[in-house]
Amino acid sequence: MPANSTKPLLFTVSGLRGIVGQSLYPSTVLDYATAFGTWCRGGKVILARDTRASGEMLKMTAASALLSTGCEVIDMGIAPTPTVGLAVTNLRAKGGITVTASHNPIQWNALKFFNHKGRYLSPPEIEAIQRLAESKEFVFRDWNHLGKFHTDYSQIKKHIRQILALKYVRARKIRRARFKVVLEAVNGAGYQAGPELLKALGCKIIKINCDNTGTFPRKPEPLVENLRQLERAAKKAKADIGFALDPDADRLAIVSEKGRAIGEEYTLALAVDYLLSQKKGKVAVNLSTSRMIDEVARKHGVTVERTRVGEANVSARLVEIKGIIGGEGNGGVILPELHYTRDALLGMALILSYLAETDEKITSLKEKIPKYYMVKQVAELDGDFPTKLDQLKAEFREAEITTLDGVKFDFADHWLHLRKSNTEPVVRIIAEARSKEIASGLAQQALKILKIR
Repeated sequence: MPANSTKPLLFTVSGLRGIVGQSLYPSTVLDYATAFGTWCRGGKVILARDTRASGEMLKMTAASALLSTGCEVIDMGIAPTPTVGLAVTNLRAKGGITVTASHNPIQWNALKFFNHKGRYLSPPEIEAIQRLAESKEFVFRDWNHLGKFHTDYSQIKKHIRQILALKYVRARKIRRARFKVVLEAVNGAGYQAGPELLKALGCKIIKINCDNTGTFPRKPEPLVENLRQLERAAKKAKADIGFALDPDADRLAIVSEKGRAIGEEYTLALAVDYLLSQKKGKVAVNLSTSRMIDEVARKHGVTVERTRVGEANVSARLVEIKGIIGGEGNGGVILPELHYTRDALLGMALILSYLAETDEKITSLKEKIPKYYMVKQVAELDGDFPTKLDQLKAEFREAEITTLDGVKFDFADHWLHLRKSNTEPVVRIIAEARSKEIASGLAQQALKILKIR
């Protein structure tokens, strides 16, 4: 990276992220992919990307680095992130890399790393890769021991078959229901996989933004305010449901039969509600996930464990507690019986199974879950953040305070969470309450104390 670059380059449990040409360069990718290949000590490595225009350049850079360390590279082309994680275990690979910045804006890109278990790297594994990248203590192979390069474009179909084989996925009932589904894939990595899954389930599909254009037609996060086109299309088509994906298809948002985006927090809540109606077991989610999950778990007589934000953290806790489902409130569903990666394709199958099993509309199922209002704010990160957190602790000293990830203030019927983002150089402020006014007031109070707006 050029010495005069002041743009952010982040390496966290969510991968190595930066702005292409400003903080993320081919040379950056070369170093970190070579470090990963060295760490893998050769062997098979899965490689894929999302649809960003910068993706092919960075993917081929990563491929060259891996080959130089003696790794056998299996290139899947464009594929959802969860498909990559699943392929690592299916093909018994040493690890995997997918080139995607997920929900970040189009100018960003990233490397997401998987270990041999098909899970995101743990903090100690990240530290090991970081040390290798910084020290450049790489292990290169001689000309006659370089890795081999192969392609495998069958993994999406295998992923879909594994989803359909799950006993909780009521494929026959879904096919009989002939649901009309509008799918909006943001022209991302799910642009082929999403329609293929819905077709396999016998749905009548209306596709929006299901093309590989190298750009995104809306802001990448599947937030309510970004789904107006899907809302209009679902209402016009009189669809049973609308689904929105993020660029790497690990997050899912829902639009109801009334043509209204219900909020990404409901994706996990509905998936958990459905699964717990079929099987009882422990649940794991992150600290920023809605209390709707606790309400659903209480209804089914099970417990919820909370972790630091980041899919890797939730997956690790699911392993520890032998949990049966988990995820993050941003629309990410993890089903350990399939794999330990957030999976939008899986999420669609579970939600459609819930509709088919109950013969109810999505609005009806949503209304059975106690309602909470969540407000999310983003603010610039400055060097005085720890001091300002101490001021907040003094202000909200009557709350139950958790410092596992930033600081979270829990009250009887509302909460406030502030933390550094894993994917951008910002502070994330999330408040939730039983009324929109209280949630908004909490967020504004935090912003005022922090004096960052």
